Amino acid sequence: MNQVTFPVRIPVGHWAEIAITWLTDNFESAFDGVSKAVNLLLVNIDHFFNWVPWPIMIAVISGIGWLLAGKRTAIFTAISLFLLGSFNLWPEGMSTLALVTTSVFISVVLGLPLGILAAKNNKFDLFLRPILDGMQTIPSFVYLIPAIMLFGIGNVPGVMATVVFSLPPMVRLTNLGIRQVDAEVVEAGMAFGSTPWQLLMKIQLPLALPAIMTGVNQTVMMALSMVVVAAMIGAGGLGYKILYSIQRVNLAVGVEAGLGILFIAMVLDRILQGITKHQEKAIFKEQ
Repeated sequence: MNQVTFPVRIPVGHWAEIAITWLTDNFESAFDGVSKAVNLLLVNIDHFFNWVPWPIMIAVISGIGWLLAGKRTAIFTAISLFLLGSFNLWPEGMSTLALVTTSVFISVVLGLPLGILAAKNNKFDLFLRPILDGMQTIPSFVYLIPAIMLFGIGNVPGVMATVVFSLPPMVRLTNLGIRQVDAEVVEAGMAFGSTPWQLLMKIQLPLALPAIMTGVNQTVMMALSMVVVAAMIGAGGLGYKILYSIQRVNLAVGVEAGLGILFIAMVLDRILQGITKHQEKAIFKEQ
């Protein structure tokens, strides 16, 4: 077969490699600082989750589920977490929960202001939209390479790659939620002399909260889906168990670890859905 030739060769990959290498060479101390901060947060959360005795952890998370999503969610949470422990995966499950918590926290801290800025500025929204499209559509494995070059091997690059993968829903749904706030409500606030900051904090964000919480929910689900991929660069938790099962062709370990991730995902999803429903009911009553 004859090799197909094309008149132009654009070495985008080579340019990207040069850019990452330049960043590594010139901003190594900055990336080291970010790595230390993320690692400190992750390690403390991981140690705390694994330090709390499992009966207390199950009781606390189930209680949160009861308060936020009702009795059924609390029972489902207790059963799911007990099954996680019965698979002898409690430490790995708590490490996975720590990874997800850290990644989602960083995604919310970055995504919320970006979404607000995109909702307030159409030009910034147009600029940001293709970047978010790329972050959502580029295969997640691609994020691992620059993460390794910038942050090395271990949990920190896993967290940073997870943040890049799970950030877009937070930005998009924050932007959408603020844009969907009734214009008449905003005009009424302006008529009463509200400043732009007061409009944002007292009208737009509270009314957009259901959409924002949906963004948090989607961020959590995407972070959990990235946990397994992040295990390829040294991240621990249940993702490492699944990677181990693939390497050893151990179906039993893979099934149990996969179910463990499923339990955590369903518990977090039910609790976050409960928060969203509460917010929707509160807004409906106010209207």
